[in-house]
Amino acid sequence: MKKAIFLLAVFIMAGCGASKTVRTSKKVIKGNWTLNTVNYDTSGTLKVNLLNDTSSRCFEGSTWQFIPNNNSGTYTISNGSCNNGDRHFIFTIDEVDQTTGLYDFLLKPTNEKGKSETNKGFRLRLTQLSDASMQWQQSVNVNGKPFNISMNFSKQ
Repeated sequence: MKKAIFLLAVFIMAGCGASKTVRTSKKVIKGNWTLNTVNYDTSGTLKVNLLNDTSSRCFEGSTWQFIPNNNSGTYTISNGSCNNGDRHFIFTIDEVDQTTGLYDFLLKPTNEKGKSETNKGFRLRLTQLSDASMQWQQSVNVNGKPFNISMNFSKQ
């Protein structure tokens, strides 16, 4: 009887953990990345600030480090006359659809100690992830019309 209760408890705890797909994604995302380009699905003159931080132009060339064992990381802006320096964040990867491979990715800016001043984060779609590249997409509304931002990374 004790053995049956123990096995049931193990199965329940195993079911509450992250899926195999999310665990694999965390292994792939671990390490250092460069944000190469930021693209939009709308043409025209656009002024876009990413992550409530700085312009998308400043983000191009930024370096990112992901540490999945504690869901934290940093990114460094070092682009010309931008507000350069290190920024800290925590992140989670939530599985959306195992057949399409798309995930929700939540990124929350924090201070150096991992504390968020506003407790607000940014929900992004992790649309592509491989050992060499990654793409995030964020959908926003501009004048009542959907507008998509794509952020394209390469692994260092």
